Amino acid sequence: MKTAGSTQVEVKVDVRFMRAEPTMAFPRGRLLAVRGGRLHVLAHDGWDVVGGARPEGARPVSRAEAEEWCRYEGADPALLDTVPTPG
Repeated sequence: MKTAGSTQVEVKVDVRFMRAEPTMAFPRGRLLAVRGGRLHVLAHDGWDVVGGARPEGARPVSRAEAEEWCRYEGADPALLDTVPTPG
C-alpha cells in the first residue's frame, strides 16, 4: 500500500499466467507469470525473473489452469499469489 499524504492508496498489479511449450525436461511446459510487465518463471524455489520477451509458443492460461498445473507438478497453488511485484 502506498501513502499519499494522509490517505492510503492501494495499488493492485494484475498477474497474467502463461504456459510455455512442452520440452523433454518439462513435458507439461513451464508456468510463466507476467506482473507489471516483468516476466517470471516458476522454479522449484519460487518465482525467477526472466529477461526478454515472452517465449515463442507460450500461451495464456486461466488462474484455474495455472492451479491445475501446480497440483499436477506438486507445487502449492498458493505460489500463484506470490508473483513478485516490480519496483
